[in-house]
Amino acid sequence: MTKLPGTQPEKIVHQNLRLVHAPAKDRFELHHESPYTGDTTFIGFIGYRMADEDPEVYVLQHTIVAEEYGRQGYARALTTLLLDQFEKQEQKFTTQCSYIVDYLRRYPEYLHLVTNPAAKR
Repeated sequence: MTKLPGTQPEKIVHQNLRLVHAPAKDRFELHHESPYTGDTTFIGFIGYRMADEDPEVYVLQHTIVAEEYGRQGYARALTTLLLDQFEKQEQKFTTQCSYIVDYLRRYPEYLHLVTNPAAKR
């Protein structure tokens, strides 16, 4: 697939991905489900805590993808799935994660959910 100049890459280029909320671990996990065997493979996660000043606001702390899946678009897919879910739930968040700050620069359609001004730059 050829990317046109000035266009953004597709947000999710992988199929059979599933976002799992793991509140006991304070993270949202990305898993790949094999369409053939049904096996699930852990890909990575976005860690979070709840904001001190507002316990209804997620503070997204870091995005981690297993090394063997790095640089293949999985972090972008993970972030997209999470922010799409937040969009549906009208869930506010803030971020301390440099990857998510950069993501928001490329895909500003989620900025209305962000509570910290620094992430909006």
